[in-house]
Amino acid sequence: MIKEEYTFSTDKSKLDFEVIHQYLSGESYWAKGISRDILKRSLENSMCFGVYKDNEQVGFARIISDKATFAYLADVFVVSEHRGKGLSKMLMQHIVDHPELQGLRRWLLGTADAHGLYARYGFKPLAKPERTMEKHDPDIYKR
Repeated sequence: MIKEEYTFSTDKSKLDFEVIHQYLSGESYWAKGISRDILKRSLENSMCFGVYKDNEQVGFARIISDKATFAYLADVFVVSEHRGKGLSKMLMQHIVDHPELQGLRRWLLGTADAHGLYARYGFKPLAKPERTMEKHDPDIYKR
């Protein structure tokens, strides 16, 4: 069974920085070119979820949260060789079930192509997008 082949952990000492950096800086559409220093700082200041097979990191997600009222889900990925096995769903279940993330009033995320995945866990388009603003610099990692 697939579930038994993989482990999930929030232990930051298990994170494989090289796997995370390679994926985010080289393969992702949202963090392409992110520097090692910026990624390091983001991991230090986030709640990180790793997915592992035989102690090798094969997936990742992070939560930016006050752990009381709000959480932002970011940088979710499963490396290509391990896709199609339900790992994204299992990872999302671990995240939404995590004891430190219960009772939050609001969760946010951004996605270009995984709306169906996130909808399974209660995410939907903004109810009042006119009340939400952003400050966005899409080229910041290119400088």
